[in-house]
Amino acid sequence: QVQLIESGGGLVQTGGSMRLSCTASGRTFDSLTLAWFRQAPGTEREVVAASGWIRDDSYYANSVKGRFTISRDKAQNTVYLEMNSLKPVDTAVYYCAATRGGIKNFPNYYTIWGQGTQVTVSS
Repeated sequence: QVQLIESGGGLVQTGGSMRLSCTASGRTFDSLTLAWFRQAPGTEREVVAASGWIRDDSYYANSVKGRFTISRDKAQNTVYLEMNSLKPVDTAVYYCAATRGGIKNFPNYYTIWGQGTQVTVSS
């Protein structure tokens, strides 16, 4: 059974950058679609970015396009979320998730989740 462990969250000022990491233990990321979700207090969990295995494609929410980048390091069995030009609205708990098959935008389709890491962007 694979486990996902996130790291890299914290406090950053508006306009700053931060990189989140998600490392798998128990198996490799091969054949899995990986995604980053986020959830702010009182809101639903939403997809931020996803990296597909089958087509080697990626997806970004409109709100983060051009600012966030998802990438995989197969040797390190790690997926990253590089976040630039951060805004206060990006403040949330960020979760790494994995699923089989292609990219999916809804959290219900993801069966493996990390514990989450808090990202706070101060104004």
